[in-house]
Amino acid sequence: MAVYTEVTDEALTAFLALYDIGSLTAFRGIAEGVENSNYALKTSQGDFILTLYEKRVNKEDLPYFLGLMEHLGAHGLPCPQPVRAKTGRNLQELAGKMAAITTFLPGVWPRQIKVAHCEPLGAALARLHLAGEGFAMTRRNGLGPDAWGPLLAKSLPQADGVMGGLGAALQAWLEQVLANWPQGLPVGQIHADLFPDNVFFLDAQISGLIDFYFACTDILAYDIAVCLNAWCFETPAELNVTRSRALLRGYQSVRSLSTAEINALPVLAQGAAMRFLLTRLYDWLNTPAGALVTPKDPLDYYRRLRFHFSVTGAGAYGL
Repeated sequence: MAVYTEVTDEALTAFLALYDIGSLTAFRGIAEGVENSNYALKTSQGDFILTLYEKRVNKEDLPYFLGLMEHLGAHGLPCPQPVRAKTGRNLQELAGKMAAITTFLPGVWPRQIKVAHCEPLGAALARLHLAGEGFAMTRRNGLGPDAWGPLLAKSLPQADGVMGGLGAALQAWLEQVLANWPQGLPVGQIHADLFPDNVFFLDAQISGLIDFYFACTDILAYDIAVCLNAWCFETPAELNVTRSRALLRGYQSVRSLSTAEINALPVLAQGAAMRFLLTRLYDWLNTPAGALVTPKDPLDYYRRLRFHFSVTGAGAYGL
């Protein structure tokens, strides 16, 4: 359940008066997502999403997130567009939190990933990277390689309670990933969290890319590695190379990868698996009993990470 902050009728009425989007006809919480409070908002002018930004989102990053969505939308990417209030602002305060209204995108995310999803995904990711080239703002990746050591340290005392030997394995793997982390690859605006539930399809075409609240300025090919982990495993330990080949084919139909980017794919995939393993491990160990959000099993990404360490080159991913 992704509603952490309740909004009263009175507060919502006053908030909507700041906008020119018609009168309220329906309002309900959205039971997906884990970072913010999200509501489906229907007015006499159409459907919208109301998001209240919770404590895990730094409010100083919000102009970057909303500005990037506006920039990508202006360049043809199907992503939510922040709705500006009568004053021209796209951020307001509601129920003690910073909040924004964005446009609603039609479509559904794929509960069962198929090869047919992966090629359009790759092409959309490449278009995102190219469109982001003209965006002037930057944001450091707060969950990039510099964060992995401190994040592991927070979970290390309890890691072996999740699986025997997990702590030592992660320490050894992390040292190897950081020692081999590539330098000098093309950098730009990346989504950094393009999991299946953040991609909408309609009539077999991508109709929306959502949830830009981990977006940042980082290695472009790292975004591909995130998608390889999120979309291309048949089981947590078994890569579906037909999916990964389709994803990479779609990407390169729009933006060609350099030899250096291709050669770096295995370590980038290791790093992406490490990032999600560590955040899931921390949440697994620190989510209180009875919480509205069910933590995800970190060992799914342990198995992915073990696979990535077994490969000898980018050919394992279908290149």
